[in-house]
Amino acid sequence: MDGGGGRPGGGGGSTLVETNAFDVGVQIHNSRRLPDFLQSVKLKYVKLGYHYLISNLLTLCLVPVMVVVIVEASQMNPNDLRQLWLHLQYNLVSVIICSAFLVFGSTVFIMTRPRPVYLVDYSCYRPPDALKVPYDLFMKHSRLTGDFDESSLEFQRKILERSGLGDETYVPEAMHSIPPRPSMSAAREEAEQVMFGSLDNLFANTKINPKQIGVLVVNCSLFNPTPSLSAMIVNKYKLRGNIRSFNLGGMGCSAGVIAVDLAKDLLQVHRNTYAVVVSTENITQNWYFGNKKSMLIPNCLFRVGGSALLLSNKSKDRRRAKYKLVHVVRTHKGSDDKAFNCVYQEQDDAGKTGVSLSKDLMAIAGGALKTNITTLGPIVLPISEQLLFFATLLIKKLVNNKVKPYIPDFKLAFDHFCIHAGGRAVIDELEKNLQLLPSHVEASRMTLHRFGNTSSSSIWYELAYIEAKGRMRRGHRVWQIAFGSGFKCNSAVWESLRSVNPAGNGPWADCIDRYPVKLVA
Repeated sequence: MDGGGGRPGGGGGSTLVETNAFDVGVQIHNSRRLPDFLQSVKLKYVKLGYHYLISNLLTLCLVPVMVVVIVEASQMNPNDLRQLWLHLQYNLVSVIICSAFLVFGSTVFIMTRPRPVYLVDYSCYRPPDALKVPYDLFMKHSRLTGDFDESSLEFQRKILERSGLGDETYVPEAMHSIPPRPSMSAAREEAEQVMFGSLDNLFANTKINPKQIGVLVVNCSLFNPTPSLSAMIVNKYKLRGNIRSFNLGGMGCSAGVIAVDLAKDLLQVHRNTYAVVVSTENITQNWYFGNKKSMLIPNCLFRVGGSALLLSNKSKDRRRAKYKLVHVVRTHKGSDDKAFNCVYQEQDDAGKTGVSLSKDLMAIAGGALKTNITTLGPIVLPISEQLLFFATLLIKKLVNNKVKPYIPDFKLAFDHFCIHAGGRAVIDELEKNLQLLPSHVEASRMTLHRFGNTSSSSIWYELAYIEAKGRMRRGHRVWQIAFGSGFKCNSAVWESLRSVNPAGNGPWADCIDRYPVKLVA
């Protein structure tokens, strides 16, 4: 940092005067704000004290009761204890009946409770360097295709500058050709590279035999060939004939959480097995070559990427698993026409196909998030936050309708946040609405910068970023939030079963030391 603080090229005397004047102004300003600062600090500690008091209220109440019981027991006459034992002996029938009810109740509870689902490990695809697309190359190729007019080229340039994407994101090989070759065979090649690349890495890390997999779920929104993508995986790895395989299409960027939810439900039915979830998107045949502005935005944001997860319901896998699935909450706003149409695949007036993004997208995403956290909040937030929310709601309904609704502090429930890297505006909006700190959205911003919007797999690149930074500790909770067409907002909550060390072959292995980077405002 420059210690002088003056302007480059300025004289020494004038710089000193300007610096001193600035410092005095700051001191005066700070002295005026000091009471406000102290008040905010006091409020912070008052709220912190309230949270700990409510969270530990049961313990605080039980301690005096236990002390009284211990004191009373220590003062009991030995004859009284002998009489109590004789009384229990003469009531043997009552004891047997109570024991039978206890055993029966315990058995029913054990048999009917959901089996834990463990995330043994996961892998994110890292494309080869040859597929990187810096800004200049993107604009050069867009111009050379001859499909875009000057207005569209300028629009794309502005979107790129404000997008939050860096110069090292990837597009498929077909888009590097001039002219581009968006053929079916090229799309298959992209799908194979991404899916098989992430699966090869997953199988190498977990040392699992593909024949052990009992459930396979693949999600890809825009590319659904015949045979399906799940069939391509079965064929490549020679998976067993009775495997339960599913192929999810058209469900947008939130489909990764949906695929996890489906795999979780299947693991409740099919015991003692593994499930593999593959999340990806295909760009080759879904690049837009027209001039409709709302359909050009996906060209600037979406990039190559994919992930593969190994889930297990085997109790022995808890020892080596990274995470346990705690909750999945899904919200669908498709009954509302605006929500249904805000992310829509269609043809423009020239007959060219693309995905149109509505100007109402952010407002609809905010509404979907509100509905989602209304369901998620009561099952993850500490009782102190629930009481504050309920009290504010009562005041608003019964006393003063102008009272602002209380926004729960989700930082008390989660240690890490993986917000879908759909775009800079999405991350900004959630950071503001959930009152998060810049450190909480760092993984999302850096994933968008390094890999772009990789659709449903972006939340896994974000989790890999947190691990690569060495921030994941045992007992930490992670909230993955994903948005998708339809319109959907889905959440997955994971609990870390151990402190996770950075993976040597992870997607961030060779670049994590350069991050976080400073983004242009």
